[in-house]
Amino acid sequence: MPKIAKDAATAAPAPFDFEAAMGELEQVVTRLESGDVPLEEALSTFERGVGLTRACQTALTAAEQKVEKLSVRADGTATVEPFDSEDE
Repeated sequence: MPKIAKDAATAAPAPFDFEAAMGELEQVVTRLESGDVPLEEALSTFERGVGLTRACQTALTAAEQKVEKLSVRADGTATVEPFDSEDE
């Protein structure tokens, strides 16, 4: 009996690789800054850059929400508080 190929829609999505996305985004910026890209290709490259930027921002926001800071009270006891970027 032949094996049935796994449907791409049912396969688990690959985990987001922030560093790889940032590396690709740097390449996109460098390519666009060179000015040697035809207009249609520049537009699709720009769209890819926007998508990468959004994905990286989403990942950063999710990471920020997971971060907690440890505070020490005057009596020496430690408390864990949610991260608040406005305190920094």
